[in-house]
Amino acid sequence: MTSLHDGMNLVAKEFVASRDDDRGVLILSTFAGAAHELSDALLVNPYDVNQVGEAIHRALEMSEEEQATRMQRMRHIVREHNVYLWAANLLSDLTEIRIDTPERAKVHQAP
Repeated sequence: MTSLHDGMNLVAKEFVASRDDDRGVLILSTFAGAAHELSDALLVNPYDVNQVGEAIHRALEMSEEEQATRMQRMRHIVREHNVYLWAANLLSDLTEIRIDTPERAKVHQAP
């Protein structure tokens, strides 16, 4: 599976999560945000036809042991970096934002 840009992130993660065995190889665009988390995928520039072809060849020739190792690591990342962690990080980041409203500025001004 490859994608040119973001938009395929969930599909890549669903591929990893839905495997009921440790087989399979994910070929992922370096432009996809999921590439930062799923570094055990074969990362390619989708505009480079030779690189994509080489990745497909490598995937077809990859040993079952290497497939299992890569898939297990990616599955662990998908399991750990779930929507709950994303939401917690978002809320944590929001608490760091300080917005000065006109009302707040008046309260903090000296009389």
